[in-house]
Amino acid sequence: MQSSSALPVRQGVLYVAIAATAWGTGGAVAAELYDVGGIGPISVSFWRFLTGLGLLLAAHLVRRSRRPKTALSLRATFAANPRRALITGFGLAVYQTAYFASVQQAGLTVATVVTLGSGPVLVAVGARLTLGERTGVAGTAAVASGVIGLVLLMGGADGSTGPAPLLGIGYALLSAAGYAGVTLLGRFSGRENSGGAFESTVTGFAVGTVCLLPMALLEGLLPDMERPVWTLGLILYLGAAPTALAYTLFFAGLGAVRATTASVVALVEPLTAAVIGILVFDERLNSIVLTGTALLLFAVLFLAADEGVGRAASRRTSGPGADHGRRTSRPAVPTKD
Repeated sequence: MQSSSALPVRQGVLYVAIAATAWGTGGAVAAELYDVGGIGPISVSFWRFLTGLGLLLAAHLVRRSRRPKTALSLRATFAANPRRALITGFGLAVYQTAYFASVQQAGLTVATVVTLGSGPVLVAVGARLTLGERTGVAGTAAVASGVIGLVLLMGGADGSTGPAPLLGIGYALLSAAGYAGVTLLGRFSGRENSGGAFESTVTGFAVGTVCLLPMALLEGLLPDMERPVWTLGLILYLGAAPTALAYTLFFAGLGAVRATTASVVALVEPLTAAVIGILVFDERLNSIVLTGTALLLFAVLFLAADEGVGRAASRRTSGPGADHGRRTSRPAVPTKD
C-alpha cells in the first residue's frame, strides 16, 4: 500500500517550483542588506540561517504539540542519520554563502543564473554515478542547453552587472557544487525514507548556523541600525520565505521527483532574480547573456518532457531496475493523466 507520506510527482514538482520562486527573491534581499546593514555575505548567510532556524523550531514545536505520536523528534532525526545532517548543513552553508558573495561581485541576475544553470550539469553527473538515474534524450538536451547557456553567460558577463563578474562566476560555481551535493543527498534520503523532510531541514540549518558563526564573527556580525525597522524586516523575510518555507518544500519535493528534474525546475529562480535585477537594480544584460539565460530556461521544458517520458516508461515495465530515479522502496505513485 502506498505510504500516506508519499507525494505525487506533480505535487513534488510544484513544491520545488514554489521554493525556487521564493529563492529568486533571496539574492535581492541580500543585496539590499549589503547597502542598508553594511554587512558581508557570510554575515548575511548567518542571519538568514539563524532566523530561519528559529522559525523552523517554532513550527516544529507546533507540529509536535498537534501530532505528538507521529511527529519525529529532532534528536531522533539527527541520531538516525547524523552524517546526513552534517553534510546537509555544511552544504547549505557553503552554497548559500558563495551565492551571496557571487551576487555581490557579479550582480543578482548573473549570479543566480550561473549558480542554478551549472547545478543541473553537476547533479546529472552525480545522479548517474551515485543514484543510477538515467537521462533520456530530452534530459540530455536539457543538460546540453544548460552547458551552452552557461558558456554564453561566462563569455558575455561584463562590468555592467557587478564589479568583478568573473570572480562572481567563480563563487557561483562553488555555490552550484554545494547545491548539487545537498540536492543529491536529499534525493537519496527521500528514496530511503530516512527521516522526515521537515525535521531534516531543521537539523541541517542548525548545523549550518554553527558552521557560519565563527566566520561571521570574523567578517563583522552585527548590521548597522540606522534604519532598524527596514533592516530587521529584511532579515526576517530572508529567514522566512526563501529559507524556512522554501527549503521545507524543496526537501519534501525531492522525495517525489528525480534529482536532475528538481535541479532544472529550480531554474525558475533565475527567472525571478532576472526580473528583480532588471526592474529593481537596473542591471543591464547584453544579448549574449540574454541568450544564455534563455537556453538555461529552455532546459526546464526539456527536463519536464524527460520526466513525463520516464514515468510513461516505468508504467510499461516492471521488475528490478525498471524505475530508475524514483523511490525504490514503494510502488510508483498513480497519476490522474
